[in-house]
Amino acid sequence: MTTPFKFAHAAHADWTKAAQACMSQLGAIPSAATLGFLYVSDDFAGALDAILAFFRSSTGVPHWTGSIGVGVCATGAEYLEEPAMAVMLGEFAPDDFSMLPVLRTPQDIDALASDAYFAVAHGDPANSHIQELIEGLSAHVSSGFVVGGLSSSRGETAQISDGVVSGGLSGVLFSERVKLATRLTQGISPLGPRHRITTANKNIIGSLDHRPALDVMKEEIGEVLARDLRRAAGYIFIGLPVRGSDTGDYLVRNILGVDPQNNLVAVGEYVEPGDDLLFCRRDQQTAEDDLLRMLSAIGAQLNAPIRGGVYYSCLGRGQNMFGAPNRELGLIRDTLGAFPLVGFFANGEISHDRLYGYTGVLTLFG
Repeated sequence: MTTPFKFAHAAHADWTKAAQACMSQLGAIPSAATLGFLYVSDDFAGALDAILAFFRSSTGVPHWTGSIGVGVCATGAEYLEEPAMAVMLGEFAPDDFSMLPVLRTPQDIDALASDAYFAVAHGDPANSHIQELIEGLSAHVSSGFVVGGLSSSRGETAQISDGVVSGGLSGVLFSERVKLATRLTQGISPLGPRHRITTANKNIIGSLDHRPALDVMKEEIGEVLARDLRRAAGYIFIGLPVRGSDTGDYLVRNILGVDPQNNLVAVGEYVEPGDDLLFCRRDQQTAEDDLLRMLSAIGAQLNAPIRGGVYYSCLGRGQNMFGAPNRELGLIRDTLGAFPLVGFFANGEISHDRLYGYTGVLTLFG
């Protein structure tokens, strides 16, 4: 008989009060608890060493993973830009997981054990090799899947891998004996068809389908937004289709600016002639519909009772996208049940072998 993982979450300006509240919620610590997930808001970044030491000592759980975030989340609850923490005690056989040491360069991956199936990872957004590290780790694990997020903070960032670390990618490697399921929700919908980039220089697009890029963009976004392009900021994005994806995934990037005189569009990603792109919109209804679609799919995929889960959502989601506090995490709870769930609002989300934006990545353990 499998039991749900123990979990807790609390908000308080004093980290010791929040941590003690969490311990009270956890209650008796199961002897089978071997891996702790700990997510702490950036208000407590300077105390992360002390917080980790507190939970390790108080629970007796030997191994820990997690991250700093501008917000943390738990079952049905979102704490954005307020001092809070969320903790979950996973029960995994010691032979079924190993800690992922900090990977700072792609060469560090060569030294990893070769029997890993799946990885949960937290990354430092300041590392210029982060996409290479994600791709290399994905190629290393036999499922091809890495899930997680990049730390977000209004100051210093940090991750947890049995200690407080920074500067790279760290986390946990799981064996294929661990029952799990993972899915991605994007929450952004295409406005029109794909366009082929025909001229570009780094992140500046000159033409699409051999037509001025800004002209094409204005047609796609409609007359009202085209008359005042400033209104389009935060609502209209670029989608770069993921090659080989069988689920229609695309990387969402910001439109950084336009040049009306030369009909240029600047985007938050280097592009090349021959690449495809879509113009996309972000709104609450699209986000909710896609989240519900994902939840339906992952519920069918796991084929086992949910013992616990981790959720990594973009810091641009939450109340900003769903229009009300706790709406995003509430939809997960209302659809799949009040299972133990912890996570954080990230500065980029990891799914499979790529770094995404404006997405939510849910992983369930059975």
